[in-house]
Amino acid sequence: MASETKAERIERIKREKDGLAVIADVYRYAQTKEAIDPEDIDRFKWYGLYTQSKTLQDESDETQYYMLRVKVAGGYLNAKQAAVLGQISVDFARNSADLTTRQDVQFHWITIEDLPDVLGHLALVGLSVVGASGDVPRNIVCCPINGIDADQIDDVRDIVAALNDLYRENREFSNLPRKFKIGVNGCSKHCISHEVQDLAFTAVKHADGKVRFSVSVGGGQASNRRIADHIGYIERSEIVPLAESVARIYRDEGRRDNRSKARLGHLVEAWGVERFVEELEKDSGITLQRFDHIAFTPYPRRGHFGVAPSVKKAHNTIGCAVIGGRIGGEKLLKLGRILELYGAEGITLTSSQNFVIVNVHSDATEPLIDTLKAVGIIPYPSVFEARTLACTGLDFCKFAVSETKELAYDVVGYLNAKFPDFDEPVSISINGCPNSCAHPHIVDLGFTGAVLKRGDERLKGFDLIVGGHLEGEKSRFSIKTGVKVASEEVAPLIESLIREYDTTTNLGFGNFLREKYADESTISPAS
Repeated sequence: MASETKAERIERIKREKDGLAVIADVYRYAQTKEAIDPEDIDRFKWYGLYTQSKTLQDESDETQYYMLRVKVAGGYLNAKQAAVLGQISVDFARNSADLTTRQDVQFHWITIEDLPDVLGHLALVGLSVVGASGDVPRNIVCCPINGIDADQIDDVRDIVAALNDLYRENREFSNLPRKFKIGVNGCSKHCISHEVQDLAFTAVKHADGKVRFSVSVGGGQASNRRIADHIGYIERSEIVPLAESVARIYRDEGRRDNRSKARLGHLVEAWGVERFVEELEKDSGITLQRFDHIAFTPYPRRGHFGVAPSVKKAHNTIGCAVIGGRIGGEKLLKLGRILELYGAEGITLTSSQNFVIVNVHSDATEPLIDTLKAVGIIPYPSVFEARTLACTGLDFCKFAVSETKELAYDVVGYLNAKFPDFDEPVSISINGCPNSCAHPHIVDLGFTGAVLKRGDERLKGFDLIVGGHLEGEKSRFSIKTGVKVASEEVAPLIESLIREYDTTTNLGFGNFLREKYADESTISPAS
């Protein structure tokens, strides 16, 4: 009998046991220490659990360690939750803790035996791992200062909560063709990157003074690399039923025979936008409204850093950078204590691996900032600290060929020293493999993991792609340059590019990069 394809195997596994049903097996494996069925390991993803690589593991240590992703609803953590995540990291995860581009928190070095204790600690403070991964709706991203931003278009926190309620542990949507990523944006800076979400709702104030929501579908950065299609506008009250219809259409019509062509964007591409809209309106009973497109904030200007006033009288927000998202357990513990000490409401994680402290009293703002600096947290980031992303990398990811997180720190430190006064936004992404976990295709400088040959030597390094940008209809993905660099060459290369840019009159670093490499013999969108 012919062997199963990858897609056939995964579809069979999901039919035989729903991913959400594997939690009983998790507890059984933890208690009995019996060998884990490889098919259950695939299902573990529905609870945010992945096997990690053995790169940093002692040869004598035969333990299977896991990465565990905590799904942080709305990206919000209060002081107690932040401290508990820090304590879990210290007690069970060797001080590992990373912030992700979907406003989640990831740990490494988790063992199956410790998982019940970890889940118990999370449950005590209202946190969960359910639906953090797998073929399900992933964490719904939203603006980190939504609800407290004086310049916001709409407070969408209730919508995000309603969508989370719709999808949470809902077996109607626990077996989708692939992952399904949603964003809801009420922010005037459009900070959630709606252009690359599977489905996004963006608040827009029209000329008649009414707020409606732009609907965009089919965006993505991996095998479905495409800018989302704007398909019309809907009323606020229509968001949840429309999102349910999109998920249902995707569940029933998305491809299941090929994992690399199974995202929502592939369905939109295969059907065409007109047919997709027709089917969506029929399924939902909602007619999409037509208005002129609007201007969107350029990607480099979408951050929320430094101090800004909250709508709560005499209170502020403080936007902080975490280089490459690597915050660590001890720093999370300290952050929880700092929030409590200064009476801050909590933090919200961002889709650029950073966080914002919310609602700290004006009188406590500067003392809190001084304390943050003392523990190594960055409240006023440089242009390099603000938007340098990094994926999990070789240390823990089985697909990576190059290390990323420590390199991100090294690169930022190098550039800070070389260009202390450089003030133009620069976006950098360091990825351990050619995939898109840290969004290399939408930044100025994307580095994707590759093996280099230098003479007889094979080195861990990167391919350089440049000139990605998000700005509504003006969005574009990075282009290939043909440049390959070893890890230690990344920072000097960026230095040389910035110095060359300083001698030009080109408007914008990303535009300069695209022009510089546009004469290469094989320029095409990065793949």
